[in-house]
Amino acid sequence: MHLSTIGANDELYGLFQPYTERGLVLGRVSVVHREQYRVYTTEGEMKAEAIGALLYRAVDSSDLPVAGDWVAAQIVGPGEAMIHAVLPRKTIFSRRAAGDREREQAIAANIDLALVVCGLDRDFNLRRIERYLILARESGADAGVVLNKADLCADPEARIREAVQVSGGAPVVSICARSADAVDPILGLIGGSRTVALLGSSGVGKSTLVNQLLGEERQRVQNVRVSDGRGRHTTTWRELLPLPRGGAIIDTPGMRELQLWAGQGSLDSAFDDIAALALQCRFGDCTHRVEEGCAVQAALLNGGLDGERWQSYQKLRAEVAWHERKTDVPAALAEKRRWKKIHKQMRSHKDRW
Repeated sequence: MHLSTIGANDELYGLFQPYTERGLVLGRVSVVHREQYRVYTTEGEMKAEAIGALLYRAVDSSDLPVAGDWVAAQIVGPGEAMIHAVLPRKTIFSRRAAGDREREQAIAANIDLALVVCGLDRDFNLRRIERYLILARESGADAGVVLNKADLCADPEARIREAVQVSGGAPVVSICARSADAVDPILGLIGGSRTVALLGSSGVGKSTLVNQLLGEERQRVQNVRVSDGRGRHTTTWRELLPLPRGGAIIDTPGMRELQLWAGQGSLDSAFDDIAALALQCRFGDCTHRVEEGCAVQAALLNGGLDGERWQSYQKLRAEVAWHERKTDVPAALAEKRRWKKIHKQMRSHKDRW
């Protein structure tokens, strides 16, 4: 496989040049399963592990390879490699890890387009779409919304209008993934050799859509539960797959928990309608509750802003603020850079001896 078909370009090869001089090869992570990896290289897809130095240098798990990462690898045997380094990421899709501690869980890297897939059946949920879109904006990737199972919806056009209202300007398409022509509007969003990630809860049809894009039954699919219309976890790990027309797609498991790992800027980008209204308020520090000249309250009264969307924004804003207080993002980044500098100095000292 030529790596250009899954996103390698001149800029990437420029970043990789120092590793070429060390006899390493460029690779892209296709699957992560615990501490085992599969990596696409010019020599084919290989099993891989991370070298001890890479594990030692990692400040936290988000520094370790994830699906979509470009890596410097050493071929150590037939179909086997060792990962020496992760190249700088263009984008990274993360969520808050489960548990009490504020920790980042990296999901996939170097995504050009994050497609939020939602079913037009009983699992249709505007609030979940909003949450996914915030994380997509935070990742740095473009975003889009795919409404699947149009054949199961009595009024798909109405659902499309609702989704457009919460999409923050992201394109919205409606499809039936079981149909052979379902990929046409998706291909229109993908274009070129971009890397696309499918995000969404279990049972929305991500794996079915992947099979349509690949032109083969590659991913296992299951029917949703009849009792509640909810999906079963068919995909159990993230996997990057090359697309026949160039580019790659990352299929992700449905997420039971989708806690935010995002800042206020990404929230405002996803809720651009509310952000625009806030700029029209008479006072710059308006709390949008009782102040005179509040454009947000005026829009709520005259029907220019949906009350449920406003409540969703308030809830998510509180979650983002809590996250920023707990993580102290600037301090966390400074600490991360400090330890990386220490590790670099330690390696330099070791090399001199």
